[in-house]
Amino acid sequence: MNKLELSADKFSLVTILSLGFMVLGIGCASWAIFSIWAQPDYSINANLDSDRIFSTEHTVEGISEIPLVLTVPDKPLYSVYPEEGDNIGSLTIPALQLELPIIQGTGANELKKGVGHFAQSVLPGEEDNCVFSGHRETVFRQIGDLKIGDQLIVQTSAGTFIYEVSGTRIVHADDKTVIVPTDHAVLTLTTCYPFNTPGYFPDRYIVSADLIQSKLTL
Repeated sequence: MNKLELSADKFSLVTILSLGFMVLGIGCASWAIFSIWAQPDYSINANLDSDRIFSTEHTVEGISEIPLVLTVPDKPLYSVYPEEGDNIGSLTIPALQLELPIIQGTGANELKKGVGHFAQSVLPGEEDNCVFSGHRETVFRQIGDLKIGDQLIVQTSAGTFIYEVSGTRIVHADDKTVIVPTDHAVLTLTTCYPFNTPGYFPDRYIVSADLIQSKLTL
């Protein structure tokens, strides 16, 4: 065999080997691409599921039609805070056929004139605990006859406020829970107890009522 034939044989072997490796490489690459293509893309599916859930949550009937409204009053109910001794309105108790004046303050002079508004409590109609006091012998002598569901109607310069009796209780005279703040508009009536025991009143009779309707003065 001459040198020319030997070179031709080597060239043929190299060519065959090169083609073989090339085919093998193409095959491996093709298999890898196919495997990647065939494998599910969990991140995409997760995004689709998330979008689907989001869409469902936000297309529930009526959700998009409910506006977010903050019930913040445009201005305070009372532009001027009353001074002690002022007549600030009236308290009507239909169940007892009573209409009583409301006086700012709970001193002896104020309670002689009518129902006294405890100055450290909110004014009628405001959010919190509005406390009225009265003598058991005069303005509140029938307070024990009130029942749950009876109405208390308060009229002031700010408007008309209707409260509904929600409960009654008897507490000791030193019980300060009567005047604690509340998380909604409440009217609290308080008077000495027992009712018909002259000179002896260690307790207080309490009536609690919730605001159920307001008609503000324009």
